[in-house]
Amino acid sequence: MTDIVIVGGGHAGVQLCGALAATGLSARVHLVCEEPVLPYQRPPLSKGYQKNADATLQWHRGDAWFAEHGITLHLGDPAIAVDRAGRSVTLASGRVLPYGWLVLATGTRARRLPHLPDGLANVHVLRTAADAERLRAAWAGSRSLTVLGGGFIGLEVAATARALGKDVCVLESAPRLMQRAVSPELSAHVEGVHRASGIDVRTGVAVGGFEVDGDRLAALQAGGERLAVDTLLLGVGAVPEHSLASACGLDCDNGIVVDEHLRTSDPQVLAIGDCTSFPEPTSGRRLRLESVQNANDQAKAAAASILGAPQPYRALPWFWSEQGTMRLQMAGLMPPDGERLRRPGATPASFSWLHYAGGRLACVESVNAPMDHMAARRLLELGRSPDPAQAVDPAVPLKSFVP
Repeated sequence: MTDIVIVGGGHAGVQLCGALAATGLSARVHLVCEEPVLPYQRPPLSKGYQKNADATLQWHRGDAWFAEHGITLHLGDPAIAVDRAGRSVTLASGRVLPYGWLVLATGTRARRLPHLPDGLANVHVLRTAADAERLRAAWAGSRSLTVLGGGFIGLEVAATARALGKDVCVLESAPRLMQRAVSPELSAHVEGVHRASGIDVRTGVAVGGFEVDGDRLAALQAGGERLAVDTLLLGVGAVPEHSLASACGLDCDNGIVVDEHLRTSDPQVLAIGDCTSFPEPTSGRRLRLESVQNANDQAKAAAASILGAPQPYRALPWFWSEQGTMRLQMAGLMPPDGERLRRPGATPASFSWLHYAGGRLACVESVNAPMDHMAARRLLELGRSPDPAQAVDPAVPLKSFVP
């Protein structure tokens, strides 16, 4: 087999390296990484890494593992061009890597605001290790944090900053927090917990009127009010990084378009992870998910395609977010309508929302209820739907419905 070039050193790219190593193909693998450090775990960057000035990056794999399995690492040398006709990838250094299979695991980049200049000293995004280090260094001189965006990353950092004793204000343009990802009931609970911790949460506010003083953002207008800015986190979402794919003529639409086997419009090029737009198996509609689960499971499906035994990507989506005292875990995809039932937990801070659509369990949202979450994942994977009246009885463990 000819060489396999993987572009992107995030969860998807490294998981694919592991899957190929298990089959004995890793000596043919080139892993191309834009960042100059070994691939690392991203979830801690918004939490533990920010709280502890001595915390270090958590590597997916050490140098020795890559060397042992014969994987060639290209750190700090991003891919800049793909020649599909000649089947090669050109790196920024000028090195050209021929490939038999090319896998794009290019992830996302932080969304920016068009009227907010780049490069301001006190304005941050959080995607890479360098972003996280820059934000962590800012805490020493910061009294307060303003967060633009009430999504997962923004709220995780907001909770972290509050735990560090900072005054925190979260500004969200939508009517509720995490509107695209969770139910109104869970949004309301999360907002209440953050408010109780002392975070100033404002939803449905338009933000603009940025006042720049030298290399710093001095203030902004939020809902018609002028707010001074000390440190600001821009957490308004992410956009798929498909510039390399677009430039070489691959089909892209809110991500790199792939089929159920993760193949792009070029059968020798696969794409996996946050950058992909893939068909949801039940409805056929296209999805783009930003989650560790999706990255890892798509990598496994891509390995099967490379090995000549393609398997349709059918993995159950699940997500998590740690925000202060809350561990949020979601399994399945939120139905547009249906019945929502609250399942009490062991404490007032522990519960789950069960979402039924057409009489079938479609999604479960859990707060500080990890056993509910694990049971829900298994139930959804098996397509089992416990009777709603029994499912919400806290005396009956959800796992009892799993055969």
